[in-house]
Amino acid sequence: MKAHDGLYIDGAWRPAGSADAIEVVNPADEQVIARVPAGSASDVDSAVRAARAALPAWAATPPAERAARLAALRDVLAARKDEIAETVTAELGSPLPFSQAVHAAVPIAVAGSYADLAAAHPFEEKVGNSTVLHEPIGVVGAITPWNYPLHQIVAKVAPALAAGCAIVLKPAEDTPLTAQLFAEAVHEAGVPAGVFNLVTGLGPVAGQALAEHPGVDLVSFTGSTAVGRRIGAVAGAAVKKVALELGGKSANVILPSADLARAVNVGVANVMSNSGQTCSAWTRMLVHRDRYAEAVDLAATAAAKYGDRIGPLVSARQRDRVRGYIEKGVAEGARLVAGGPEAPRERGWFVSPTVFADVTPDMTIAQEEIFGPVLSILRYEDEDDALRIANGTVYGLAGAVWAAEEAEAVAFARRMDTGQVDINGGRFNPLAPFGGYKQSGVGRELGAHGLAEYLQTKSLQF
Repeated sequence: MKAHDGLYIDGAWRPAGSADAIEVVNPADEQVIARVPAGSASDVDSAVRAARAALPAWAATPPAERAARLAALRDVLAARKDEIAETVTAELGSPLPFSQAVHAAVPIAVAGSYADLAAAHPFEEKVGNSTVLHEPIGVVGAITPWNYPLHQIVAKVAPALAAGCAIVLKPAEDTPLTAQLFAEAVHEAGVPAGVFNLVTGLGPVAGQALAEHPGVDLVSFTGSTAVGRRIGAVAGAAVKKVALELGGKSANVILPSADLARAVNVGVANVMSNSGQTCSAWTRMLVHRDRYAEAVDLAATAAAKYGDRIGPLVSARQRDRVRGYIEKGVAEGARLVAGGPEAPRERGWFVSPTVFADVTPDMTIAQEEIFGPVLSILRYEDEDDALRIANGTVYGLAGAVWAAEEAEAVAFARRMDTGQVDINGGRFNPLAPFGGYKQSGVGRELGAHGLAEYLQTKSLQF
């Protein structure tokens, strides 16, 4: 697997400040496939300085030209989509068809959407006797996770570029090869030197240095709520803006009138997608008591079909964490109807598709984010009880509602404390804002709302 032995700073690949390296391991066979530099605080400082130097010219670049660079970036990514998919499969473990359909295709669409938005967005507007200017916030420190390595990069870098910001990216240490490929694409697309910079490294070293750096105006982070709290505290001390997309424990509410078989099958597929490593996954299925037994049987049957269709988890650490949650679910009295903690294969960091029945809202597996292929099925008495359970966690990222009539589902969804709700299996929309309530984060990604995170306003009165 091709890997750069340097960091992308100021338009070129440069040696890191130390010889420390990160091993990249294929989760399916546990083999080391590459090594990349472990950037230091001094490397981060060099990248931030390059971004600050490039910022004035890029911020002054007409939006139409920024849109052209984003369109070129989209085209480069599209031309390299097969390489993207193969790279994600190698370092994340995602099955190749899923890498092609999601990990490669979605970021290309998102990049294209920001090319269009950069060209059409009203960066100036009249408000009474004022002209309101929407200006780039400055240098962005982007810290991205491993579960959707390219999508999460594009969801931050593309709107920042559209806004006129300069960026320093610190990708997850588990999936740095995709980030390096993205840096190559940025270079090929003709983005000026210093506008985008890449420092691979460890979170407690490079990530912390980026969040703390006084030359960074906005920290955009996707990852765990625990790390998000630390970043928020660091940024708050410096009075700098944060955008945080954090954990989730999303509820899939199946109302009594719903097509139960379809709702359950789609719900199981949602949880097993990306081996359950999705922050917005509907990991709690809520079913009325009268249809509960049928739903459990349907879910167990559906989950069994994914045994050889999902990939491994990203690391041994993540595998052990998920298996620990499964063991805790059993210990707290939940009933296993599919899967379990036992390793399904001798090699690779795999976890069996797992379904729990008889889960109560106070159980650990119903409250904490597991981030693996684990579904909890809870029963409810009536709609008010379902709403109480759905809203009864510290998270509020996503969710789903199913009903025979769309209006019934929408009425329930309006009462949910969550940032995004799919109605009867609604499709992903790259232009719709994505982000959470409560401890699921601060700010929004995607579409015009995602662009707004990277802008600040100035009003001129006449």
